[in-house]
Amino acid sequence: MSAQGWLVDRQAWLRAFDRRHPWVMDTLVAVPIVLFSIPNIIEKPLPATLATLVLLPPLYWRRRYPFPAFLVAGAVDAILGWLDVSVGAGVVLLVLLFGVASRGTWRSLAWASGLTVALLLTQIYLFEPETPNRTLTSLLALGTAVAAIASGVAVRTRRAYLIALEDRAARLEVERDQRARLAVADERARVAREMHDIVGHHVSVMVGLADGSAALARSRQEQTAEPLRLIGETGRQALAELRRVLGVLREEDADPELRPQPGIDDLDRLLPSVRAAGLPVTYSTSGELHALGKGLQLAVYRIVQEALTNILKHAGPGAIADVSLSVTGGEVRVRVRDNGRGAPAAPSHGLLGMRERAAMYGGVVTAGPAERGWVVDVVLKEPA
Repeated sequence: MSAQGWLVDRQAWLRAFDRRHPWVMDTLVAVPIVLFSIPNIIEKPLPATLATLVLLPPLYWRRRYPFPAFLVAGAVDAILGWLDVSVGAGVVLLVLLFGVASRGTWRSLAWASGLTVALLLTQIYLFEPETPNRTLTSLLALGTAVAAIASGVAVRTRRAYLIALEDRAARLEVERDQRARLAVADERARVAREMHDIVGHHVSVMVGLADGSAALARSRQEQTAEPLRLIGETGRQALAELRRVLGVLREEDADPELRPQPGIDDLDRLLPSVRAAGLPVTYSTSGELHALGKGLQLAVYRIVQEALTNILKHAGPGAIADVSLSVTGGEVRVRVRDNGRGAPAAPSHGLLGMRERAAMYGGVVTAGPAERGWVVDVVLKEPA
């Protein structure tokens, strides 16, 4: 870790510790003031001790009540100046002025600044008229007060900036989660639309076979004619329900007509378009891929499509992709690997879509950095 990173971590730890245990920092401020007051307490026990006891509580109030704590310290400082007793009230006043600048309202800061100037000038020109170089002393005292105010304003600005950053990070996290949920919902709707087309095709075939068989059974006066007619009627009702569902799932400008969905053979048309986009792709298969059901072939096609799209987006120039498909023991394995610079740490919408499709077939998606580049490994189970 760099020195700058170490320093940032320590500052963050100190801020967190101060929020949890504010009394610790307040005590660390109070102890030197008490030690500074010991010689005056020995010289003037009663007034110095009382003044010290009165000045300590405002140091612990300064976070919640910065301006009232400043007023108490200012009053004590004025009284001590009149009594010619020094117990570090001026230092306490500067600490509380810093607190007003960092935590109080702008109006209270204006009042505190004016009162500080009045107290300093009163002490120098009224309570200590024999002070040498009073003009220089006044400038030094006012400069110290200005430094306390500037430091407090700087802390206030930094605190506001950090709060704004935290709010922005929280909003971005919420927006990211919302986008992820919307992407999942959109992907589920798209999967549902595609499955409607597949199921609709199969049901249409079943209805046609049932109608043909029913007509043949009636011509032969067989008893199976009525059950076959009912099968055809039930199939047509199912198709009508599917079309109603499709009307909800499709976008308003989508083509409502059923159309064939892509399968394994369509990868031979997908890969050349990806190569034309500038990504060299190697492709290998093993096993009886064409024996897979249409729904499973569609899932394989979409997973490969999404994986190659992510590579085009994130792998960078000069990347090469490798796609391999295999069928063994009732499982379909899709593996897409590249040698680019890798995908972003946050899950992409494409990966969310892959997981949704894999879940339909009891599959598992593994995606992450490889020795060089990125690899997507998906295992799907063939329906029994």
